[in-house]
Amino acid sequence: MVEPLPVWIVDDDRAIRFVLGEALREAGFAVRAFEDGDRLLEALARATPQLVFTDVRMPGISGLKLLERLHTEYPALPVIVMSAFTDVASTATAYRHGAFDYLPKPFDLDEAVAAAQRALETTRSAPLPARPVQGALDLIGQSPAMREVFRAIGRVAASDLNVLITGETGTGKELVARALHRHSRRAERPFVALNTAAIPSELLESELFGHEAGAFTGATRRHAGRFEQADGGTLFLDEIGDMPLLLQTRLLRVLAEGEFYRVGGRELIRADVRVIAATHQDLEGKVERGEFRADLLHRLDVMRIHLPALRERREDIVRLAEHLLARAVAEAGGEAKQFSPAALAALAERDWPGNVRQLENLCRRLAVMAPGREIVVADLPAAKATVRGEARDEDWTAALRRWAERELAEGRHALHARAENEFERVLFEAALAANGGQRQRAAQVLGLGRNTLTRKLGSTRRRIRGTD
Repeated sequence: MVEPLPVWIVDDDRAIRFVLGEALREAGFAVRAFEDGDRLLEALARATPQLVFTDVRMPGISGLKLLERLHTEYPALPVIVMSAFTDVASTATAYRHGAFDYLPKPFDLDEAVAAAQRALETTRSAPLPARPVQGALDLIGQSPAMREVFRAIGRVAASDLNVLITGETGTGKELVARALHRHSRRAERPFVALNTAAIPSELLESELFGHEAGAFTGATRRHAGRFEQADGGTLFLDEIGDMPLLLQTRLLRVLAEGEFYRVGGRELIRADVRVIAATHQDLEGKVERGEFRADLLHRLDVMRIHLPALRERREDIVRLAEHLLARAVAEAGGEAKQFSPAALAALAERDWPGNVRQLENLCRRLAVMAPGREIVVADLPAAKATVRGEARDEDWTAALRRWAERELAEGRHALHARAENEFERVLFEAALAANGGQRQRAAQVLGLGRNTLTRKLGSTRRRIRGTD
């Protein structure tokens, strides 16, 4: 008979110890629980578990200190960190100190059991040495969607893999890129950002790769491009979907070989650069249309992090608004202001098509223009986005009725098949675009399985081609 594997839990919350322990016992593990890290360390003198679950904030030694000590003294022992206080810094610190996984509370018990099973089946890679977290970022949120973003940053930051960040405009993709750099081996080296959509195409090559004196009219001296400037560090290429095809070819070579020539130059330049790219566009769709190189997408999309729209994490809006208002007031140098509860509730109900950037701009305006120290609902601009959204719903059904009546009046047939084809095509394309081309996420928001979405996409395109 196989002995059950010993799993230890340390948490000062008795309820957590009980429910997690019961779930692990039902899964076949031998569970032992401790109310603080010091007692666990005492028990280690007499026995050794196969896995440890630890809370972060506890009396005595903290979970992160316990993690650091366990990793030093028992490097092969996997540790899963649990915390109700999830942010980029704590998540990245946990992974950097050797955590196998990071579970934000409250978590699903099935997820915890699955994490335990993975930990006991997986060989852990060597973690980075500890490095202090520097500075603060405005990546704020306790919503499940943002917790997944923090976990992804924590997992990916330590590697040198290229990362593609997707999400709507204004969601904070550059903040994610900076967080990845800040928590990486390259943190002491440059972080260089370039918005490829903001540079004219005829100048973009020089901006990326530099140029020699005399390479073109106006090039009076040698110029180091962004790749050279970022040597040893991170290059963030925003709006990568707008890069011209010719430059995509050059970028692909640099990513593949790590070397390039300046414009007009003959000297081969080598640069050790980690590339992080971002887009709000459906790059898979652009590949299908011949507007983006498939091989470049594969080079950039080694790891992908998707940022949710603000309307998809409404539980974060209040905290974000308070933080952004406090920062805006500090920048403006005026008297302190705060939102009334009713104003915060009103903000949380809005759709925010411009996402966090739109909320940030509103807070800056209110920091200067709101007359009182308390910002009330009357100080907020009209919620046009919500009104337009309601009108769109009405217009959509009215337009469908008008179309059907017109088609029937003109004696056309097969209306249901034609309408269904177009309805599914538009719905699928909108869901893919809103989720950065990720079929899994698009399927989730549509209420479909990924395989179902893939099958329907194929059949929809075939049906549409067949009716042309």
